[in-house]
Amino acid sequence: MSQEMNTSSQILSAPNPGGVGQVGVASSRMQWLDALRGFTMLLVVMYHVFTMGFNGNVQKGTSLTFMMLFRMPTFFFISGFLAYKASAVWTGDYLASMLWKKFKVQMIPTIVFLLANLLLLYPDFWKAFEWAMRSPVKGGYWFCWSLLHMFIIYYIIAYILERFRIKGAWPWIVVWLISVCIYATLYMPSWFSWHKAPFWQYSSLVRTAEYFQFFVAGILVHRYWNRITTLMDTAWFYPIVLFLAFICCAENFHLHHFRLQWANLPRTIAIYSLVFIVVMFFRYYEHWFTRDRWVGASLQYIGTRTLDVYLLHYFFIPTLPMVGAWLKTAGRNFVLETIIPLAMAIVVVAFSLLASNIIRVSPFYKKWFFGR
Repeated sequence: MSQEMNTSSQILSAPNPGGVGQVGVASSRMQWLDALRGFTMLLVVMYHVFTMGFNGNVQKGTSLTFMMLFRMPTFFFISGFLAYKASAVWTGDYLASMLWKKFKVQMIPTIVFLLANLLLLYPDFWKAFEWAMRSPVKGGYWFCWSLLHMFIIYYIIAYILERFRIKGAWPWIVVWLISVCIYATLYMPSWFSWHKAPFWQYSSLVRTAEYFQFFVAGILVHRYWNRITTLMDTAWFYPIVLFLAFICCAENFHLHHFRLQWANLPRTIAIYSLVFIVVMFFRYYEHWFTRDRWVGASLQYIGTRTLDVYLLHYFFIPTLPMVGAWLKTAGRNFVLETIIPLAMAIVVVAFSLLASNIIRVSPFYKKWFFGR
């Protein structure tokens, strides 16, 4: 998670006077956005509790199989949304300072907690270290790796566009289209195999290629937030998005009319539809997610500590394969598969936040471990 993912959402960007049609986010605090980050973090922990703690198989599950479609895309969408600053002036010095800032926030804590994880949770540290370095998931800490890649790409492109005075949305639409095409090649194994090369695996760039499109989508949505919200508030937009989500999820999970690489098309449409539905839900019911409501206050607190929770939660996931076996015998039960991992995820998040607060007593650790 970036430092933006680790701090409460401020009064977000004002319009950039140099950009045609750019409209920033309204001047009110978007508390629901913090709550949405907290909700998405809970989904991440739920998934890890189910797969790592319960030894569950999401491919044969119900609720978590469904939530897996949009949990990480939503996280990267929010990251891109918060990364965009309309008032930023991309000089060489600013570019260098932002790259160094993101490297400190993303990589130093990730390396520290990854090494601690391998040391404490694996019997052979060096074998575990070699496995983590070779694997694109980096022992579970791939998110920070990939997010750093995305910030670097975003900052360099923003600097180039500023340097050559290229304005408007079309450059970012082109970047988004290119990222979608690269992502599509991951699901065309008979035609493309570049992502299987060791470099792309070891660097986690294969994960970056999978999710960068959602980061760019977040940038575009923030850049044209007022226009996007006007579109969201029309009478026809939400029904169409909901219909697309239903049809494409049905195709992805049940119907299977599309074959081979074409099967990824309805899956991708389902992902985008679900991301928009989640964003629109939290925005529409924003009064539920204020600090005056216990649900809103709780989710916001998690949302402002997403980096802490992400780095620490692996240490507190219990090993309970018997729970996974019991859920398997219970059949495809959407309610049970949601409630039980969620209850355990809340406990894991609570312990992660407690550990975070203990570590944060030290200003040194607070700065270098959590980017504050």
